[in-house]
Amino acid sequence: MNQPTDPAELSRLARRLVELRLEHRDLDAAIERLQRDRNADELTVKRLKKRRLQLRDCIARLESMLIPDEPA
Repeated sequence: MNQPTDPAELSRLARRLVELRLEHRDLDAAIERLQRDRNADELTVKRLKKRRLQLRDCIARLESMLIPDEPA
């Protein structure tokens, strides 16, 4: 994968990474609260978990873009 070299692009990606991590953390808290509630809608919990997995994948992709490749 091509790694961005433009400082503005790197900054944009870093900000996006922070946003995604915050959203992931918030979903963790929401899922935990819902799982403690016996009356919680299971479909909602499943959807939140799916979104959390999507965020984790996106976070991993961004992290790999921001970490420079080491020469072999």
